[in-house]
Amino acid sequence: MRTVAGGGHLTYHNPMSNPPHNSPNHSHSNARPNSRDYDAVDSVLIGVSRMLTAFSRCEMKPHAERPFPSDASDENLTDDERRLAGRYMRVNHVGEVCAQALYHSQAITARDDAVRVRMTQAAVEENDHLAWCEQRLDELGARQSLLNPLWRAGAFAIGGVAGIAGDKWNLGFVAETERQVVAHLESHLGKLPHNDRRSREVVAQMQADENRHAEAAIDAGGAELPPAVKELMRGAAKVMTTTAHWI
Repeated sequence: MRTVAGGGHLTYHNPMSNPPHNSPNHSHSNARPNSRDYDAVDSVLIGVSRMLTAFSRCEMKPHAERPFPSDASDENLTDDERRLAGRYMRVNHVGEVCAQALYHSQAITARDDAVRVRMTQAAVEENDHLAWCEQRLDELGARQSLLNPLWRAGAFAIGGVAGIAGDKWNLGFVAETERQVVAHLESHLGKLPHNDRRSREVVAQMQADENRHAEAAIDAGGAELPPAVKELMRGAAKVMTTTAHWI
């Protein structure tokens, strides 16, 4: 199946489809099937293959391509500060779980190759964020959200809908998502323990990356989403962040 990834069509050729005219078996019933039928089936199979591959990537343990963005020590943190930092970093980790699923899903439903490349590259950077958050949770002795499979599946579905709506809306959804994430991370910088430089420097680097993703999506032709859609996104994010803080 991977041999036809990228939108190529499987060529059907049956050497028996055009027998000599003097063949006793020659008849119109042996004519070659309509190639458009094969194109449609092939496109569906390619889409399913890409979806399964993308979703399996979301399940893989992340490995950052960039180094951890802080060399600060957290040995002076109290137990209460560690618990508090762990809750906020768990929320950030959930955000990155969703970002991975969103970008992979949006990439497979993008219609333009350039948009697909942008989504894939963004997913690579979000993978760095996911690995950093996971490392920080381990350092703080905090667990990941128990609802990660639910968050991942929901984000994957939402990303698919955004991609199907068309590339300008796909990019617009990225831009608005990243704007809201930037604001969310800014609030965390004000809530994380002041002594926790290690977590704060991770969040600051994530914020800079997300801001760049938003600007790139707009520059690529992303459309401004309707106010009602933006409010719906904020409401969904509020449910996720509030739940992930504790569960």
